Amino acid sequence: MVRVWHLIEGGWLAQRGALFPWVPVLLASGVGGYFALRAEPGIWILLACGIGAALLMLAARCGREWSGPLLYAIALVLAGVALAGLRAHLVAGPVLGWRYHGPVEGRIVGIDRSASDALRLTLDRVVLARTDPDRVPRRVRVALHGEQGHFRVQPGQRVIMTAHLGAPGGPVEPGGFDFQRHAWFLGVGAVGYTRTPVLSAGPAEGWQMLFRARMALSGHVQTRMPGQVGAFAAAIMTGDRSGLNLTTLEAMRVSNLAHLLAISGLHMGLLAGFVFAACRLGLAAIPRLGLRLPAKKLSALVALMAAAGYLGLSGGNVATERAFVMVAVMLVAVLLDRRALTLRAVAVAAVIVLCLRPEALLGSGFQMSFAATVALVAVFGWLRDARVSLGPRWLRPILTVVISSAVAGAATAPVAAAHFNQFAQYGLVANLLSVPLMGVLVMPAAVLAALLLPVGLDWIALWIMALGLEWILGVAHRTAALEGARVAVIAPDSEVLPLLAAGALFVVLWQGRVRLAGLVPVLLAVWFWAGTERPAVLISDTAALVGVMTDEGRALNKPKGGGFVAANWLENDGDSAAQDEAHERWPGDASLFPLPIRVIGGKAVAMPPVCEGAWILIVTGGRIEPSIGQGCEVITPDTVRKTGSVAIYGDAGRLRLVTARDVTGTRLWNDQ
Repeated sequence: MVRVWHLIEGGWLAQRGALFPWVPVLLASGVGGYFALRAEPGIWILLACGIGAALLMLAARCGREWSGPLLYAIALVLAGVALAGLRAHLVAGPVLGWRYHGPVEGRIVGIDRSASDALRLTLDRVVLARTDPDRVPRRVRVALHGEQGHFRVQPGQRVIMTAHLGAPGGPVEPGGFDFQRHAWFLGVGAVGYTRTPVLSAGPAEGWQMLFRARMALSGHVQTRMPGQVGAFAAAIMTGDRSGLNLTTLEAMRVSNLAHLLAISGLHMGLLAGFVFAACRLGLAAIPRLGLRLPAKKLSALVALMAAAGYLGLSGGNVATERAFVMVAVMLVAVLLDRRALTLRAVAVAAVIVLCLRPEALLGSGFQMSFAATVALVAVFGWLRDARVSLGPRWLRPILTVVISSAVAGAATAPVAAAHFNQFAQYGLVANLLSVPLMGVLVMPAAVLAALLLPVGLDWIALWIMALGLEWILGVAHRTAALEGARVAVIAPDSEVLPLLAAGALFVVLWQGRVRLAGLVPVLLAVWFWAGTERPAVLISDTAALVGVMTDEGRALNKPKGGGFVAANWLENDGDSAAQDEAHERWPGDASLFPLPIRVIGGKAVAMPPVCEGAWILIVTGGRIEPSIGQGCEVITPDTVRKTGSVAIYGDAGRLRLVTARDVTGTRLWNDQ
């Protein structure tokens, strides 16, 4: 027993100086705990968590070898709960609680594309006809369908249209991505579409200088570089992805190159790195300056200013803010004569992001970027400490790129598979062929284009940039066209990713051989993922779309309509079939399903529907009296309006019904 205690004590003492990287892990545990709650905690509970965290931190300063870190750990978890709850209340705003059809007036503050490839506008300062201003959402998002005539979108412009609006939808299936929560933190209280032309209701108004400059630069770049190459260039220079079509986006996803489209850590790091290196080489080329001035620190300062400018020009979305924080921490470390690439620096960046936007923890961008960064820092740190040789000097850059791509790909692959239900089989090859070109040609050319723009010579740099982008797009399309390029992956249960992350972080952050114990939760996560049970029946939150699992895959009751929901169901099943293909699996007589369910709709609703021996009766349209269908569970458009989407698990012997509200509970974002 004494020997065991000495081993435990020795292992704990070995953590001295290596505990700080656990700070964001514990903070994230509290944030995740808040979002996992089934009921919204009262404001007094959140205040108590915050006060409790502060008191525990004060007490921890007087703690001993064991008690101090333990008190800090509890305090950080409580602080995470308080931060997430405070953020949820701070962004609170009206959510449209009814279906609205009529005039919509507002100011354009965002331009992007919807999942159906339609141009989409985000409006603020919204006015809805016959609606109390206190009940009008702060922001609405409207997709533009149909012919828009000669209307030209201008940032900050006030527009008016006739639109259909409704509240943001909940998860497409219980346990799925919560769109209501996502919209809540974006401040979007209504979403919809218009099929009529958008009209200008006034000139640009408000402080939209950066937005206008960003869109003007995007338009200029796409004029100089027409087609998808120009749209790609605009995306990485300004964050405007509205020019990219679905074909390009799909090719980039299947080839695992989609991360090159978003202004994230790679772009911010490449830009800051190029500016830093160029400044340092420029100062070194002038001996009088290079020998008298702190060239390294001046270069870091200039790179930090360039990164801040890139953040402002790109629109400052969550992914770009996160990338800027990470780069800024590294550059400030250089200014303070500290090592830039360490787990401590990554931890500082993660803490800042979690404090500013706790909801980012649930997004794929946060998870993938920090997974890649932690893995890269850990692997290259081990190579440095172990003094592993990467061969002769000429070979080192090549091996560094190969190792970086392999490590980052391996670290992000499980996260990408869980969120996007696919594994890019040739993603490593595509990245090896594309990422180096992004660093040595595309991003330097983008910086030179920005510098040459005032004198009208930016076309030179843009021409060089186009060469690299054409190559990357070619790699994406050729890779996506290969047989087996995309491997569909089943969506894991909710506990899989937290288990995987906890185990992997323990392996990386814990000091000593005990770190290998982290492989246990990793293996458990893989086992749970492999044993994931998909619902036997799925019902959309309108009851119009029903999907029943068959031996051939999920069968859908409609060949079109509800395409977004259908695509998500099939992707979560790990099924690459299209909606119309899934509909062909639907039998002419729904009673042929090997489940005690009955699905009716259309003209059948005009007759009094009866259970006819089914345990569950699903009515996909119309209205029926609640008394009809006694003897079985009846699911109608009215019932799912309250419960959200429905999943039915089990087989003919036993069925278990789970609703979206059962999983999400009653929270700020869905209790409107």
